[in-house]
Amino acid sequence: MSEGNSGESKPRAGRTADGRRQLRGALAVAALDLFAAKGYESTTVEDIVAAVGVGRRTFFRHFRSKEEVVFPDHDERLAGVVRELEQAGESEPPMSVVCRTAETVLDMYLADPEVSLKRFELTRQVPSLRDREIVSIDRYQRVFARYLRQRFSEPPDAELRAAVTAATVVATHNHVLRRWLKSGGGFDARAALREALHEVTAEDTRVSSPESAADTGEVVVGVVRTSTSVHTVRERVERVLREVAENDSD
Repeated sequence: MSEGNSGESKPRAGRTADGRRQLRGALAVAALDLFAAKGYESTTVEDIVAAVGVGRRTFFRHFRSKEEVVFPDHDERLAGVVRELEQAGESEPPMSVVCRTAETVLDMYLADPEVSLKRFELTRQVPSLRDREIVSIDRYQRVFARYLRQRFSEPPDAELRAAVTAATVVATHNHVLRRWLKSGGGFDARAALREALHEVTAEDTRVSSPESAADTGEVVVGVVRTSTSVHTVRERVERVLREVAENDSD
């Protein structure tokens, strides 16, 4: 379909911010449906625009590639996370801010479960898209770590503590999100994330307490992986840290 023919119908909706968002969403849904029906490699940009009733130029005004249409709102979501962190008050504990923001990220996925579930199935099948997803996770982690470095008060430990804490929060979020996706959206992911992050926050408070540090002389790092419980991973990390400390003292 030519760009001229499509210009009198659906693309007009893309002239406002809301219209552009709707059009991007329509292109993303059409692409995911076609990828599921025909396969990712076999689907072309022409197939996608024909399904929506727009032209190639409209597609490339919104997306740089076929791969990018799978993640239509990633940059916008990341920018929203950055804004939420920047607007947080200095009086709010940094861990509370990061955990609240992680819940916001989850809400973005839950707001459009159909697209989230279709994308999950697709990324499991296409390695290049899975790699793209990993890169996006790393960007969230770096944003959280940068914020935490600015908020943590002890410079010698701030960088390491910020990196570990950001990794823990992101891994916790991803663990809950993946469980929700695998279940087909069949459980309360918000409540599960809130409970898991509460555990992470409690552990961070215990570790960062001056009294606790003075009593034990240890640093406990919590990391969550999707296939292993937080308690198991934490025990393994603690064991490695103790071994490192013993080697340093020899």
